[in-house]
Amino acid sequence: MIDATFWVAVSFVIFLGLLLYFNIPDKIKNLLHESIERIKNQIDEAEKLKDEANDLLSESEKKLSNAKSEIKAMTNKANDDMEKLILKTNSEFHKIMENRKRGAEQRIVQMKQQALKDIKAASVNISITSAENLLKNSVDKNKLDKIYQDSIEETKLALKQKSS
Repeated sequence: MIDATFWVAVSFVIFLGLLLYFNIPDKIKNLLHESIERIKNQIDEAEKLKDEANDLLSESEKKLSNAKSEIKAMTNKANDDMEKLILKTNSEFHKIMENRKRGAEQRIVQMKQQALKDIKAASVNISITSAENLLKNSVDKNKLDKIYQDSIEETKLALKQKSS
């Protein structure tokens, strides 16, 4: 009873024998092992690249954070410098205004004193002129000589009293 099933079984056994004779299972195993190794290497390389990318990302984030900190520090310093400059400018402005005020007050005092001097001088001139006119118009020469003589006598008497 040799039928088709027998020949299929014999062909299968021959096929298996040929596979074993030519070491096909080991070759398949080696090919699969090489593929597995290649895939593992690619995975390891991908993980290394991922780690490097994460390192670069964290480094970039640190740089960004440092840059933000530096910008904030620079902004704070600029604000502080601006406030100091404003205070200094304000202080200088007040000093200048105070000096101008003092100068103006001194000029006012000087002008007031000068005005008083001018008024006194004008008053004295007016008084002298008025006295001269009054004396010229109201007193004659005899009366003036008498007043002059009387003044001289009074002065002599005062000097005698002081010397004694």
